Parts: sequence; C-alpha cells; structure tokens
Amino acid sequence: MDNELTRRDFLRSSAIIAVGLAAPPWLAQVARADILKLAQGGKVAPDNILVVCQLSGGNDGLNTVVPWSDPTYRSVRPTLAIPEDQVLKVDDALGFHPSMAGFKELYDSRSVAVVHNVGYPNPNRSHFRSMEIWQTANPDAVEAYGWLGKYLDNQAKGGSTNPVVALGLSQTTPVALKGKQVSVPCFASLADIRGLIGDPDEERRLRDIQGSEKGGSAGTIREANLTALDAMSELNRLLSQYNSQFTYGNDNFGRGFQQIAQIIGSSPKTRVVYLSAGGFDTHSQQRDQHARLLQQFSDALNTFMQEMKAIGKAEKVTVLVFTEFGRRVAENNSQGTDHGAGNPMFVVGPQVEGGFIGDKPDLNNLDRGDIRWKVDFRQVYATVLDEWMGADSASIFGKRFEHVPIF
Repeated sequence: MDNELTRRDFLRSSAIIAVGLAAPPWLAQVARADILKLAQGGKVAPDNILVVCQLSGGNDGLNTVVPWSDPTYRSVRPTLAIPEDQVLKVDDALGFHPSMAGFKELYDSRSVAVVHNVGYPNPNRSHFRSMEIWQTANPDAVEAYGWLGKYLDNQAKGGSTNPVVALGLSQTTPVALKGKQVSVPCFASLADIRGLIGDPDEERRLRDIQGSEKGGSAGTIREANLTALDAMSELNRLLSQYNSQFTYGNDNFGRGFQQIAQIIGSSPKTRVVYLSAGGFDTHSQQRDQHARLLQQFSDALNTFMQEMKAIGKAEKVTVLVFTEFGRRVAENNSQGTDHGAGNPMFVVGPQVEGGFIGDKPDLNNLDRGDIRWKVDFRQVYATVLDEWMGADSASIFGKRFEHVPIF
C-alpha cells in the first residue's frame, strides 16, 4: 500500500469513516510507526538531527563548485563558464558560483564539507532511475524501500510510538522515506498538519471513533491510533507557538528551510526532515536559471543555519545535500548542459570538518564526456548514518562502506 499522506487522501477517507476502529489512512499509517529506539553504541547524541535536501533535476556541479583555473573548463564551456573575476574563490583552483555568497560564508566558517566526484557504478542518466538509485541506495536492483526508511525500520523496536521522528516536506512520500514498518508523515506545507487534525470538534470526533476496546489486537490498534493523534496534535500546537525572527525568500528553498526551522524549533522528537526542490534540469539557457536556483538555495541554507544558532540547535543539526546526477562537462548547443554522472555532495553543520574532500574533478580524464566518480554516494550516507545518527549502516546497505572524513 502506498503510504502517501495527503490532505486529499484524508478528505476522501474521512467520508467513509463509520464506526469502531475506523480511522483516516494517515492516522492508521503513522500509528504503525514505532520508532523511538535511540541510537546504539552511545557514540553519538540521541537527539542529533539530519536534514536531507534534494536538488531535483540534476544540479550542474561544475558551475556550483567552479574549477576556475582549469583551462579545459573554459574551453568546453565557452558561454557557460563562470568568469574568473566573478568566482567566489576558495583557493588557487576552486571556488563557488557568484550567487552563492551565503554558502561561501558557511564554507569559510568551516561548516561545509564538499565531497568531490561522488557517484555510483554504471551511472544511469535517467532522472527517474538515477533518483531511485540515490533514494534506495541500491544501484543493482529496483527496491520499494528507501535508505532512510530502512534506517527508521531499524529504529522500530518496542516501546512507545513516535510518529513525528521523521517528517517530509512534500506532497507525496519520497522513496527515501519509505520503510517496511514505518510510515513517515509528509506534507506539502505545515498548514496541512492543521488541516489533518482539524478543529477541536473534528479532533474529538477522531478520538471518539477509536472506541473503548482494551487489550488484544483491537485495543493495541486503538492505543496506537490515539498515540499518533496525540503526537500530531501536540506537533500542531507547538508549531503554532513558534515565532521565527528570520526572513527567508519566497521560493521553494526559502519556504522549505523556514518550515524545517519551525519543525526543529518546535518538535524535540523529530530527528529526520526531508526537503526536495526542483528546477535543476538545465538543458537550455542555463545561466540565469541556475544562478537563481543556487542563490535561493544558498540564501535559505545560510539563514536556516543562522536560525539554528540563534535557537541553540546548530550543534545538533547536519544538512546533507544531494542531486541525482551531475551534468556533462561540455555545454550543449542550447547554452545548457545535459545529463552527466560524477558530482559533488555537500554536508553542512558546525560538527562538520569543513573543506574539500578528495581530488578536484579531472576534466581531461572523462567517462564518455562525464566526470568520473571516485566516491560511492553510499560512503557518504554510511558516514552520516554511523557517525551522526548512531546507526549501523551495514545492516541497511547489506555491506559496509568505507567512511569519508566528514565529521
């Protein structure tokens, strides 16, 4: 069954609620999520938070982290190469796109790790398949469950139910968040939470229809449903009390990171938040569109980290940024770039060991016109899961991946 939690599903299902244990699908789904188990081993704090930001469409890594001193970069991108005097230079070889002043500020504070040449074996240039690979962390087979869903499944072990330990800001549930046991609430915006809970009268009705059964499977379902409803109602109440003192842009990144800040500032039980924003499939006239997207992303991320610091949460937050593939090294005839392979990943936060990780891209040793991948993206995932979330990544991926020096 698809575990997408949308207002449309809620309204459709509520029309058929009758008696006894019947409940809206979102309530039944999140009630199954029993994910309070804390990180094992004691090597990380149990309240660390992971924010995953997906740049949908295939971000052009070469114009994001710019190899400004490489003559090949300029020769194969006669119209798209960033002029040297505009690059936000980091060293004598690399710098950031001129729209990324906020990101550069975070980098200069040693809060950004840039992992070069990330990819996977036999790269796939299909948006759908490559994103599926990144979200399931399995390049070899099609899977129903995602890497974060599997992580959350591993945490589901006895104890009380906490349905808000992970949240997604999206209309549908990303594959990355889908688990066999857990169901992660996903919302297009936080206003949808208020819509799902309803007014006090509607909330009382939802509680009343759970019945009064105690013991047995019916009683267990009733208690789980009420626990889920309590958690969502409490989250709604806390969100309404949070007042941000920061101004974000009125765009997908600005609204997304503003809502993530509200969630983290309000919900002490939430440990994973997932955000996706698109527009990065820049096949033609890339320059202005890419500059605009990078500025929106950079400004929103910088403001978010400022807010985390202001509310005393910065040391508890790490942001993982990925995209499904990079772009071709050479620009095309439409002043854009086509689907590629290897690309940088970003990990952001005060606990990060900032700087560049790995060799810069070698533009003279390509794989069919693409940057060769050298770091498997699952190495980055494994590092974040094991060293930040206190997980056992080998049990999630089926094998152990060598860590990269991020933290």
